[in-house]
Amino acid sequence: MKEIVRPFIPFALPEIGDEEIAEVVDTLRSGWITTGPKAKKFESDFSDFLGGGVESIAVNSATSGLHLALEAIGIGPGDEVIVPDYTFTATAEVVRYLGAEPVIVDVLESTFNMDPEAFKAAVTPRTKAVIPVHFAGLPCDMDAILSVARQFGLRVIEDAAHALPARFGGSLIGKLDSDVTVFSFYANKTMTTAEGGMLVTSDPKIAERCKIMRLHGISKDAFDRYSSKNPAWFYEVVAPGFKYNMPDIAASIGIHQLRRLNNFQKKREAMALVYNEALADLPVLLPASASIGDIHARHLFPLRILPGAGTKRDDFIIKMAEFGVGCSVHFIPLHMHPYWRERGGLKPEMFPVSHLLHQQEVSLPLYTRMTVDDQEYVIDCIKKVILNG
Repeated sequence: MKEIVRPFIPFALPEIGDEEIAEVVDTLRSGWITTGPKAKKFESDFSDFLGGGVESIAVNSATSGLHLALEAIGIGPGDEVIVPDYTFTATAEVVRYLGAEPVIVDVLESTFNMDPEAFKAAVTPRTKAVIPVHFAGLPCDMDAILSVARQFGLRVIEDAAHALPARFGGSLIGKLDSDVTVFSFYANKTMTTAEGGMLVTSDPKIAERCKIMRLHGISKDAFDRYSSKNPAWFYEVVAPGFKYNMPDIAASIGIHQLRRLNNFQKKREAMALVYNEALADLPVLLPASASIGDIHARHLFPLRILPGAGTKRDDFIIKMAEFGVGCSVHFIPLHMHPYWRERGGLKPEMFPVSHLLHQQEVSLPLYTRMTVDDQEYVIDCIKKVILNG
């Protein structure tokens, strides 16, 4: 009998439905494909989703949003911004865009999130802001981080690339007392626009600055210039801005992804529970869950392969791929990358927790298009690799 070849199970896949496709087609047929009415609707819908009281600004990536946020609060040469070591480089690189210096601190072993005590110890007279990262969709201890920030008069920008629709203290991330929150809609995130992000703030001055700088420092956006009067063609450049706007084609996808987001999260949570129950007796460490009353966005399922597992993390990934299962690693800490290591003279012993986590962490497939059969197969493969070495 011919052996049945099972399709490869990737690390992540987006779930795009007929509604998203129809909205994109409508946008293409409308003739307005860059930033316009669909982007405005997506922004309005996003603010409504968070519960109002904030302004949402659609951008072409979360990286762009972080850059705009730092620029809007006045970060510049000589300033320091504290960031966690266990994050993607974008969190730190945006600080360098403005000539400021990222100060990198260790994280908590239990959550992979910024250690509030390490944050507090790193504050100097040059520190102007902090960027906590909600790793994998699990909220940071924002009470502790906001308390330290208030103590030293620092601005807080949340890197919430993983954290939609997470909740902390009962409130959605995006509605806390930080200055700005930035979300990502990259292809593998909890919702997607293919590429894109959303900057959210309750501060009208920050919102106005970000809108201006999002599109070349022009005093009105493209949609206003081509659809308004008095006179429609006139604009003024008031600052040397950037090209960070989200086109309507991308926003068309986001409008419908946002409507499905809560159901996406429920499915991810259910899948995480299946992993937790199935893997509980193996020599691994399961990811932390959200506190009672809070919500984990479950963007990632970061498993830690312990020394007694009979296989190392790198070998685990290779063997899983041989079984037709894609896994990934989140992240290679900042201190291990040549640019950050050489610039700051960073060494592993400066970040013992982050370095340990990186040696053990593997991100399992977790996406809403996974079937029950897919997940059962992944679990079976994990057990084979862990138990048989």
